[in-house]
Amino acid sequence: MADAILVVDRLEKRFGGNRAVDGASFEVARGSITGLIGPNGAGKTTCFNCIAGAIRPDGGRVTLNGQDVTGWPPHRVYAQGLSRTFQIPQELSGMTVLENVMLTARDHPGENLWEPILRPWRVASREAEVREHAMAMLRQVNLEPLAHERAGTLSGGQRKLLELARALMADPELVLLDEPSAGVNPTLASRLVEDIRTINRERGVTFLVIGHDMDVVARLCDRLVVMTSGRVMVEGTPDEVLNNAEVQEAYLGSQYR
Repeated sequence: MADAILVVDRLEKRFGGNRAVDGASFEVARGSITGLIGPNGAGKTTCFNCIAGAIRPDGGRVTLNGQDVTGWPPHRVYAQGLSRTFQIPQELSGMTVLENVMLTARDHPGENLWEPILRPWRVASREAEVREHAMAMLRQVNLEPLAHERAGTLSGGQRKLLELARALMADPELVLLDEPSAGVNPTLASRLVEDIRTINRERGVTFLVIGHDMDVVARLCDRLVVMTSGRVMVEGTPDEVLNNAEVQEAYLGSQYR
C-alpha cells in the first residue's frame, strides 16, 4: 500500500512445536478500518500481541509509521502511536470510570517523584487537562453520565466502551480492537460500530479489528484479512471476502453459502 500505517512482514511466533503465527504478512492502510478474521486458533490474537509488544516474535518484522518496532516492549509501541483493547476488558473495577480513563494519559509530571514536591502547580495543571480530556473521551463513547460510577458496576457492553475510551486517551494513530462486540447485546454492538466509524471519520484514527461476528465486521470494516493456521489466507473488501467460496465453506458457515 502506498500509505500503510502498519506493515506485518512474514511474522512468526512459536510456542513449543505449535506455530501460532507462521509467516503472516499484511498491511493496514492509514485511515482505514481493517478486520482480521479467522477461526479460533488461527493466530489472530497472537499476531496482535506481537504487534503491540506483549510477546516477542520469533521471526519477521512489524513496521509502524515507517519505524521497525519488532520486539519493542508495549510502552515503546504505545509511545509510537499504537493503543489496543482486549477481548476481556481490563478495567480497574474499584476505580471510577473517569479514573480508569485518566490512568492511560501520557506525559503526566505527577509520575515523576520530585514534580509533586517541587512543581505542584504543574502537576495540578496537567491533572486538570487530563481530566477534561478523559471526559471528552467518555462523551465520545456515550459514557459521560457514568463517569463517577465504579467501573466494576458497568455492564459487559459498557466495559467494551470503556476499553475504547481508554485506548483513545493517548490520541493514538492506530488502535487494535480485540473482539469489540463479543458478549455485547445487539443495541450496544450497533453503538460500538457507530462510535468506531465516527472516531475513524472525524479523528482519522486507523483501526485493526479482530472479529467473529460477520454482520458487525461487514458493517464496520473497509477491508478484511483472513487468517488460518497462522497464515494469511485471503484479503479483500468485505464483499469479496464474504463471497469467497473457500472462506464461506471454512469459516462463515452455511448462512453465507
